[in-house]
Amino acid sequence: MKKIIFLLTILSVFSACAQKNNSTKIIQTQEKTKDRMDTSKLNETVKKAFDAWQNGNAEVFTSYFTTDAKLYDDGSPRDFKKFVKDACGHEKFTTIDKIENEGKEIFGQFHTESWGDFKTYFKFSLNSEGKFDKLEIGQAN
Repeated sequence: MKKIIFLLTILSVFSACAQKNNSTKIIQTQEKTKDRMDTSKLNETVKKAFDAWQNGNAEVFTSYFTTDAKLYDDGSPRDFKKFVKDACGHEKFTTIDKIENEGKEIFGQFHTESWGDFKTYFKFSLNSEGKFDKLEIGQAN
């Protein structure tokens, strides 16, 4: 009986160490992702829309767009409202690799439940009232 108790004690110590190591790895991964998501160079309105997208908040995301906003996916027109409904909360950037055009274009790694991970871009077009009237998305090189 003492041997069984001793073995159980040893196993619980090893298990606790493994859990601690897994927790440390998860925290380190989250920190690396956070470091790779620097949004400080984004246009102020783009940043707000981007944050809403990343948080899966379709209502807030669409509030930055005109009611007749256009969406182009690799140059082809798509239904903007359907895209947001289907993708927001299920797809998001995992890194930001580059920001261009005065903070209105985002390039980075993107994760989707159906297509996996790939490089993509979101290019936001602001109208004179400060709303987005066009979003171009697509696979980046």
